[in-house]
Amino acid sequence: MVKLIPLRVLDLFCCKGGASQGIKNACDDVDILGVDILEKTDYPFDYLRMDVMEIEPEMLKHYDFIWASPPCQSYTYASKGARNKGKKYPDLISKTREMLLASGKPFVIENVTTAPIIKDLVLCGEMFGLRIIRHRAFEIHGFEVEKIPHKKHIGKVKDGHYVTVAGHGGDGKASLKAFQDAMEITWTKDKKAICEAVPPRYAEYIFLSFLKWKKEQEQRQK
Repeated sequence: MVKLIPLRVLDLFCCKGGASQGIKNACDDVDILGVDILEKTDYPFDYLRMDVMEIEPEMLKHYDFIWASPPCQSYTYASKGARNKGKKYPDLISKTREMLLASGKPFVIENVTTAPIIKDLVLCGEMFGLRIIRHRAFEIHGFEVEKIPHKKHIGKVKDGHYVTVAGHGGDGKASLKAFQDAMEITWTKDKKAICEAVPPRYAEYIFLSFLKWKKEQEQRQK
């Protein structure tokens, strides 16, 4: 019997693993390595603590798929006031893109919709039945992802339909459980990390498209 080799996935700026978990939900036969500059004791997969910008180009070539979620604070509405007062945040999107393009591997860059990325796809929690709005943009290289029509937001935060997973929250309660349930991130109790995470459903949807593309490529080569 021929043993299939698991796909190798690299999750850069992995935080507590929202994207990683979504990728795992899409395909159990994957080996995931998360990379982040900060210690992530409850990241649920293999983890390497290092500065993403110091990764050797040769390392990237050993992976089948790369996900990157560079810090978003340089572009968010929430940090605008602090930026106007002179506070500086890391601005790593262009450097990340340059590094990943050089790898020649399929990759995704995820960030807030105000970030300077190519918005090949924008996802919202309502598309997946989540109790969050949380629009996120995705720049996708090497494969295509079918766009989902944006659904009308059918409720409001103040009436309890949605949870705002940001800062101290906007659901009137801002409980840890409210954050966990809304994002479907239950393995960490770090509210700040949950606020910075991508919902696993988003990554799952994108990775399923990658798997479909990969299968089609393999069939063409036979």
